Amino acid sequence: MGLVTDADGPVRQRGAWGRSLSAAQLFVGSFLLLVGVGTVGFKALPGLYAGEPLSWLDALFTATSAICVTGLVVVDTATFFTGWGQAYVLLLIQLGGLGILTFSTLLLAALGRRLSLRQEDLARSAAGPAVGLDPLRLTRHVVGFTLGIEAVGAALLYVQWAPEMGMSGALWPAVFHSVSAFCNAGFSTFSDSLVGAQGDAGILVVVMALVTVGGIGFLVLEELMDRLRRHPERRPRLSVHTRLVLATTALLAVGGGVLFTAFEWGRTFSELDPLDRAVNGLFLSVTARTAGFNAIDYAEAAPSTNFLTVLLMSVGGSPGSTAGGIKTTTAALLVLLAWARLRGRDHVAVWGRTVPEGTIQRAVGLFVVAFGVVTAAIFVLTWSELAWAEAQGATVEAEFLALMFEAASAFNTVGLSMGVTPDLSVVGRWTAIGLMFVGRVGPLAFAAALSRRRDPTAFRYASEDVGLG
Repeated sequence: MGLVTDADGPVRQRGAWGRSLSAAQLFVGSFLLLVGVGTVGFKALPGLYAGEPLSWLDALFTATSAICVTGLVVVDTATFFTGWGQAYVLLLIQLGGLGILTFSTLLLAALGRRLSLRQEDLARSAAGPAVGLDPLRLTRHVVGFTLGIEAVGAALLYVQWAPEMGMSGALWPAVFHSVSAFCNAGFSTFSDSLVGAQGDAGILVVVMALVTVGGIGFLVLEELMDRLRRHPERRPRLSVHTRLVLATTALLAVGGGVLFTAFEWGRTFSELDPLDRAVNGLFLSVTARTAGFNAIDYAEAAPSTNFLTVLLMSVGGSPGSTAGGIKTTTAALLVLLAWARLRGRDHVAVWGRTVPEGTIQRAVGLFVVAFGVVTAAIFVLTWSELAWAEAQGATVEAEFLALMFEAASAFNTVGLSMGVTPDLSVVGRWTAIGLMFVGRVGPLAFAAALSRRRDPTAFRYASEDVGLG
């Protein structure tokens, strides 16, 4: 079997199909495989359901939602599944949150095999933009951080739920919600999600903390832990990436919390005391950025609340995390780009550092692609759920804002809904499935997986400028 050198440099065996795939193709393919296995599991495994089993389409929808840590549901997780069924959902959430490639990397390490350059590339794809860090070391820390933080979160939730639910009754909800919160999945074993905890600030604070830590990214956690281990006099400065993530996360959480509290003060928060109103406002701001837990009924919220939720959902979490969205760093770079242009500067600088032009271009590209995908999905949902239903003479329950809310929630892997998910048509459900998958793996990674290898005969045409403004 001969060897072939392609345009990108790597040497691969002719006919070795798996070796010819790029990191992006294997990354996307691994999630496709996991979704397929998860779907078959819902149909083949016994003892998962309290009543009738899921149809194939609903099994695919639920598996995609769990693996892509979204949280949109077509059935009530609390009543439709047995304890084993809920455990299966939680397993898919955990696998999806960490990424199947992370587990593959650990398995290779456990077998004593040294990682190849290609496998190191895959490890970086699963764990995030870990430039300058050993991929195997980072992957071990990913799993260590995850299990450790989830254990602490489960213990804190258990302590608060045990007096009400009993010593044994509180264990499973505590474990389930801790994993679901850290993975930013939004699945709940309660039919009303966390609406019942609206007046319990302790529960909401723990869930918010888990969501925030899971959403800032493993790269940030690694850097912060490294600083804590060093002597204070030898600690290096925080990277621009980490500082952008922390600053943007704090700004969005606090700013959104203030606005949510003001919007819902006399509506869904009307029966709460002032402190609980403030905590719930902050909770709405944190969970809107890909977590998916709800402490209010969004169908009864103010239109301004729902639109602000759409905006926060679009930003999402941070790179290398379990969260979706265009990411905090992308949003921050777009704002910095606009500010630089307004000041007449041709480069973006922050905290005494210039951001590479290639990074700025990727941020702009990601925003354009994400905007285009969500806009196209809203058009499809508008037709499938409104125009088609009206043409058939059916009663239409959904409104345009609810469908825009649904599309943004699916693509940014949030899981919040204004109550239209169970009523989606077949076309609507397939649209949501596609949005959840592309949103989880990332639109740029998905596009890269579909693209062909670079043509060695490619050339560049002569330049000609175009007017703007």
